[in-house]
Parts: sequence; C-alpha cells; structure tokens
Amino acid sequence: MPSDDKPETERLQKVLAAAGVGSRRACEDLIFRGRVKVNGRVARLGDKVDAATAEIFVDAQRVVTDVNMVYLAMNKPRGVVSTMADEKGRAALADFLGRVEERVYHVGRLDADSEGLLLLTNDGDLANRLMHPSYEVPRTYWCEVAGPLPRTVGRQLQAGVDLEDGPAKVDSFKLLDTFGKTAQVEVVLHEGRKHIVRRLFDALGHPVTRLVRTAIGPIRLGDLRPGRTRRLTNSEIAALFNRTAD
Repeated sequence: MPSDDKPETERLQKVLAAAGVGSRRACEDLIFRGRVKVNGRVARLGDKVDAATAEIFVDAQRVVTDVNMVYLAMNKPRGVVSTMADEKGRAALADFLGRVEERVYHVGRLDADSEGLLLLTNDGDLANRLMHPSYEVPRTYWCEVAGPLPRTVGRQLQAGVDLEDGPAKVDSFKLLDTFGKTAQVEVVLHEGRKHIVRRLFDALGHPVTRLVRTAIGPIRLGDLRPGRTRRLTNSEIAALFNRTAD
C-alpha cells in the first residue's frame, strides 16, 4: 500500500486525455512529437505525473489537469450584488451557481446596477493575476449613455480624464449607435478602480444608464443568458494563463 504522503501519479497520456486534450492515442502522439512539457522539460512516453500539481503545457499552452479546479463564466444580471452571499438578503452570486459543488470566488466585481461577464474560480493564483494591475488585463464594456455625444468624447476618454482619485483613461472607444438623446458605445480599459466607467462618463457630463461587461481579456460573454453560468473551455483557460504569464 502506498504511503499517505506520497503523491499519486498517473501516465501522462491518461492525465492529458482526462483534461480533454484528446484521446489517449492522440495524447501519446503529442508526447512522442515533443509537443508536451511537464514542469519545464520536454515530456517522454512513459512519464508519470501528479495531476494535481504538475504544470503541463501542450504547444506552449497551459493545460489544467487538476480535476478540482473550476473556471466559470457568468452573466450577472442587473440587481445582483457581486458577493457570494449578502447579509441584507439581496440576490447574490451563489444563488445562480446551482449544481456547482466546489467553493468558488468571483474575479473582480460589477456593481449591482451593472450586468455582464464575471469569472468565478477556486484557482487563487490565477484570480490574483487577473486582478493585479501589472498584468493589464483588458475589460470590454457596452454602455448606454446620455447623449448626444460630441465627437470629442472618445478623444477625451483616451487622452485621460481627471477624477478625484487621479487621472484615468480608456484603451479604446467606439461609438456603436445613437437613438435621439441616447448613445451606445464600447469602451476597453484595463484598470479596475471602483465604478471607473461610470465615473469617467459622469465627469464628461454623459451619465451611464446601462452598463454590460462583454469581455475580460480573451473571454467573451457571447450569448450566455443573464443568470446563467458555463464552464470555460480548455482553450479559454489556456488563454487566461497565457495572458497573465510572467
């Protein structure tokens, strides 16, 4: 009987297949062709790994093999607070997780009046990287704002706007449509100060009436319905790791 403190190891191709990389035969071929690295070295057929701790890359993309790790995208509805449970009894994130048994945490926040993409995970290291300003992970927002918008607004937002806690700016700005006294725009920015998008438009005299986050880095909201969650694909998880690599 193996020692209790000895990590359990399995054939690398079995671990890769369980992670959804492909069939065992296909994973054996990847290993044979030198396309798999484990803990910094090129893997060989016959290698065994601990799926819970090994850092495995296929074609330079990280593959998460720890079956206990959970990576979710959620479309947070308007009126839901960005906390797992709310002491005031308001609708919170945990109310929408249903069959998710693992304890997960939200990456960043959206205020109660905002809606759209939230990421939830129990991978603390990745969550910290996604939120750390040094990695400059962009967030994309669809906004409905009070119009009409002068042509200078986009240039002002990209040049920088002075706020009470210091200047802020967007990475990009796009006017999508106009409806009388309302305009729809898309902004991308990588800083995460509280209410930053609303505050930027408030400072220019065009308050936001609706705010939807549509993307976090490479992960897009897509057609995910409000209040629903989905598990990220292997390629999406790999893209997040690549985006926050040192």
